[in-house]
Amino acid sequence: METSTSKPTGTASVWAILALLTVGLLISFIDRTSLSSALADKHFIEEFALSSVDRGWLNSAFFWSYGLMQLPMGWLVDRYGVKWPYTICFLLWCLATALTGLVTALAGLIAMRLIVGAAEAIVIPASYRWIGSNMGENHKGLAAGILSMGGKFGPAIGAPVAAWLIVSYSWKWMFVLTGVLGLIWLLPWLMMVRNDLPSKTELVSNKAKASSVTLGGLLKAPVIWGAMINNFCYGYFVFYCMTWMPAYLVEQRGLSLKNSGLYTFFSFAGIAIVATFAGWLADRIIERGGDAVFVRKAFVIAGFIGGSTVLFGSFAETLDQALFWNVLSLTLLGLATANNLALCKLTLIPKPAIGLATGVQQLATSLAGGVSASLSGWLLHVSGNYDLPMKVIVLFLLIGATNTAILLRPKWAPKVAGDEAKRPDAGAAGVPKAEAPAKSGA
Repeated sequence: METSTSKPTGTASVWAILALLTVGLLISFIDRTSLSSALADKHFIEEFALSSVDRGWLNSAFFWSYGLMQLPMGWLVDRYGVKWPYTICFLLWCLATALTGLVTALAGLIAMRLIVGAAEAIVIPASYRWIGSNMGENHKGLAAGILSMGGKFGPAIGAPVAAWLIVSYSWKWMFVLTGVLGLIWLLPWLMMVRNDLPSKTELVSNKAKASSVTLGGLLKAPVIWGAMINNFCYGYFVFYCMTWMPAYLVEQRGLSLKNSGLYTFFSFAGIAIVATFAGWLADRIIERGGDAVFVRKAFVIAGFIGGSTVLFGSFAETLDQALFWNVLSLTLLGLATANNLALCKLTLIPKPAIGLATGVQQLATSLAGGVSASLSGWLLHVSGNYDLPMKVIVLFLLIGATNTAILLRPKWAPKVAGDEAKRPDAGAAGVPKAEAPAKSGA
């Protein structure tokens, strides 16, 4: 549905819109991870009388509604464009975040988290729908890397800021301020991005194109299942770091809440920087004739294996060693980040299927968040420490590396009649070659 993608206005380039999408993703991660800092605050825990299991369920509430809304949001942006659906959802989740600071019961907390999760489900399908229609193959890795920086710098910035707000003011003011300040983003978004809500004629055309993409057809493609497994394995580790890492550093390693936020920043800043560099490097290799799928798979496997070094942190005897491995393992996972996103959501997916395929994959990502948050809480409850939850992380990372090598193959990609399924730009082995860069405003 190329007629329903957001496009730059005036002299704004595709890179400026990409930067705006990145900031939008950053804000979404600040709002979704702010709860983690609150759950490490004893006053918050005491006010709601939370056990470790309660904290796990509260952390996971976001992911259940986030996951349930992925397919509807993918369907929405495939047919109705990016700008206005994104605008409405952005406004909704910021208000729900702010209202979290006003609730007085556990049920209210859960309700606000469910609303935030449902509204934020628009972000990834909309962002990749836009990238898929505006970036060539030789820019997709860098574009995915830049976008992923929002998802990494969100918790990197959000954790220390949320901790500072809690320590300086209260957990209530932390939620109110993070929710309200995020609304500033809407001003450049509304000014820079064209109204891509389709006309009646375009809507008929869009529906006709989208009708060739069905959920059943996607689920027949092994690549979709491979992408879902990768998203789950990758997400399990990342969401553990977002939901439980601050509590782990405070409760098991003896850091203050303020310092735990600082080390969370280093971890997520590290993965963001490596992700962007790895995406750029893969693009350059592909541009010089490298096999796109092979190159991206190599980076993904290296990232999963590098992330497995988190196991050394669980066995570390000193605080410095534990902090070193925690930061390094998440940083090394950045080798996989951008290339996994580009491979699973763009390179192996025909354009008309990007929104729905991304929604399907995000179901697995959401499941990873919910399972990671709740399972880690239960494992902590039964074992009494964080060693067992971290061992489970390594198991999933190794599954992800193996899955990348086996299932992510071009011949098993989804087919869409009359579009990229024909792969006119594919090489002899059916691997997409580098496309020409998208023109500004095209």
